[in-house]
Amino acid sequence: MTVLFTVLSLSILATVLAAIVVLADYKLNDYGICKIDINNGARSLEVNGGSSLLSSLASQKIFIPSACGGKATCGLCKVTLVESVGPVLPTEEPFISEAEREAGVRLSCQVKVKQDLKIRIPDEFFNIKQYRTRVSEIKQLTHDIKQFRFQLLEPTTIDFKAGQYVQIDSKPYGKVTEAVSRAYSISSVPSENNIIELIIRLVPGGICTTFLHEHVNEGDEITFAGPFGDFYLHEGGDELIFIAGGSGLAPIRSLVLDILEKNLEKKMKFFFGAVRRRDLYYLDFFRELEEKYDNFTYIPALSGATPEDEWDGEQGLITDVVARHVPDAERRQAYLCGSPGMINACVQVLTKIGFSRDAIFFDEF
Repeated sequence: MTVLFTVLSLSILATVLAAIVVLADYKLNDYGICKIDINNGARSLEVNGGSSLLSSLASQKIFIPSACGGKATCGLCKVTLVESVGPVLPTEEPFISEAEREAGVRLSCQVKVKQDLKIRIPDEFFNIKQYRTRVSEIKQLTHDIKQFRFQLLEPTTIDFKAGQYVQIDSKPYGKVTEAVSRAYSISSVPSENNIIELIIRLVPGGICTTFLHEHVNEGDEITFAGPFGDFYLHEGGDELIFIAGGSGLAPIRSLVLDILEKNLEKKMKFFFGAVRRRDLYYLDFFRELEEKYDNFTYIPALSGATPEDEWDGEQGLITDVVARHVPDAERRQAYLCGSPGMINACVQVLTKIGFSRDAIFFDEF
């Protein structure tokens, strides 16, 4: 009992001390107004010092990709600092190469604006916008996956490439007092530029997915920023191998529909891996596409099928299924979307049959 009391006391003390440190930094370190020069004068901003570079830029409608919402777990929010503001932090090290370090590349979510800064970002980031939308439809696709359809209100249209993503903004709910942004791939076709559709799986404990699944209703207004990402169709490849699992189906659906709509001369094979029959969705949709288009083949597979699934399709790990249907890499490209584990396993299989790394594109989450 004494040990438990001691542990609890130390935990409470540590929490109090951390709060004091944060409060002291806020009160004592008044950084005032800081200037941010972007791309040698292309844009010049004035912001209140003290926040992260990522959030400071967002407050001025300059949106940097950040799939994790600034938690330093995705490594996407890279910018180049023209002048050093200190050493690379341990949270940044896994995402920054030695060459990038020497060039001044940093994660904008980990750089605190304490002084005037000069930075460089890709010019296309200036074209990323924030959108106000209304939720026009919500569909339950599986026990833990929903499709959301958003009608654009302001601006009323969006230009994006099939395969790209947007960053949805949540709102406080229940005991969650913070608003966060998270990245979700667009599943609709670019030609429908006044709406977007997202396929989102409920992540246990996930702030944004819980918000969307349990606290958003049709008719609600939601904001997002975008489009982001370089997971889109690249030059080359007469046959495209698509591999996805779970909500990773979203960008693949957009890519497939865009290619079919544009009548591109591409053969396509779409491998979708699930555990049980209940984890499959859009089954009839893709089978109808397969019947309608000679250049599209749909291959769903279950890795844990049971008799109650009444499944007579492909079984086994999706990597094994791919290996059975893709003999070699000749004139082929591969596009993968899913968990890091699935993607790593698929990359190993594809490289073993001859795919070069520059013929494999992936979007992991």
